[in-house]
Amino acid sequence: MAERRRDDPDELEQARISDQLVAAEQEERRRIALFLHDGPVQSLAGISLMLDAALSQMERDEGEQAVPIVRNALARTRDTIRALRDLSFNLEPVVLRDQGFAPAIMALAEHLGISNELQVELHVELAEKLSEKAQVALYQIIREAFHHAIRRGPPTLVTVDIVERADHRIETLVRDDAPGERRRTSYEAIAERAR
Repeated sequence: MAERRRDDPDELEQARISDQLVAAEQEERRRIALFLHDGPVQSLAGISLMLDAALSQMERDEGEQAVPIVRNALARTRDTIRALRDLSFNLEPVVLRDQGFAPAIMALAEHLGISNELQVELHVELAEKLSEKAQVALYQIIREAFHHAIRRGPPTLVTVDIVERADHRIETLVRDDAPGERRRTSYEAIAERAR
């Protein structure tokens, strides 16, 4: 077996891709940490202060004044739970693990379709042939494509087609009718995840 030299193009390309993967993972962790700090953690801190105030009022026999504070704290708690559930769903939806790729993409399409008044057409059954890791990566790519289209547009229609090419490779086509300009950085992020 021939020993590879450090300047071997294949080895350099593999090192470059590995570095990009590490950088992408770090950026994703940074994004999640920022979201948690600025969203749910701040919300929970505010809820804690509200409950402290309500408890203080109840201890002073001012229970009637505490009721609206507790109601407000309950509403904010529900919003925080919803935000954390959305984060969990976006990281790796339970339905992807438990039911498979097609149900996970259908759940994503339904969620985004309802919240953005968006019609989604899916033809994704062939993805079930892919490995679990490939399905997770493809799910994330499709999710990002949806979000890019929504930020650009919003679109009224998004279609996702997964087809088998003549060389037996699986190809994913995501089309939308969002009117906004397509940014190169959007494609670069998706291409990076695909690699």
